[in-house]
Amino acid sequence: MLTVTDLHAYYGKSHILQGVDLQIGEGEIVALLGRNGVGRSTTCKAVMGEVEPHGSVIFKGQEIAGKKAFEVANLGIGYVPENRDIFPGLTTRQNLILGLKPGQKDGTGRWSMQDMFEMFENLDRRADVEASVLSGGEQQMLTMCRTLMGDPDLVMIDEPTEGLSPQMVQRVAELLQEIARRGIATLLVEQKLSIALDIAHRVYVMGHGKVVFEGTPAELKAREDVRKEWLEV
Repeated sequence: MLTVTDLHAYYGKSHILQGVDLQIGEGEIVALLGRNGVGRSTTCKAVMGEVEPHGSVIFKGQEIAGKKAFEVANLGIGYVPENRDIFPGLTTRQNLILGLKPGQKDGTGRWSMQDMFEMFENLDRRADVEASVLSGGEQQMLTMCRTLMGDPDLVMIDEPTEGLSPQMVQRVAELLQEIARRGIATLLVEQKLSIALDIAHRVYVMGHGKVVFEGTPAELKAREDVRKEWLEV
């Protein structure tokens, strides 16, 4: 589904990504782990075209490095940023409608608005209230659900459980597993190691702008040296 090869990215003169390689298959949940500042979010932004990528980014057999963000989105990549990017003056329902691609109608993709409401009952109860009054957890759910309304084949989700209650974290984990069941690939940037190891099929660990470990959750659990050097504070 996605193959990233020798990906570099810069913020001014700062060389942030220094040759990132990773792959994601259809319906696979891949966790991208690491401490803050190692380039995990920049990797997503470079794939999305929000940061200029240097290297190869192949999505469904097509080179997309250098395309604009809206072009990448139209090809089938959804991006849920860390900052819960909602439209606060619009209702929950209106926010979801904005997730549809041009010409797309509700229910024509793998997800419908009713799917979102059934999965997250709080959104159903607050369908016609302004998104600005939603709790942080509800806003996070809304951002994820709005992205899914566009029927992406791959979603990149940055720190979806940050600041959420344990109950809401579990709801988000269930949504991620449902995304995979529907054949959608997921790149999950996550700080909570327990969540990532519970639901991911494979994991990458980043350090200093490059991948320092690749393997299964079981293999990472067995590598105390990797966890101690690159993940534990």
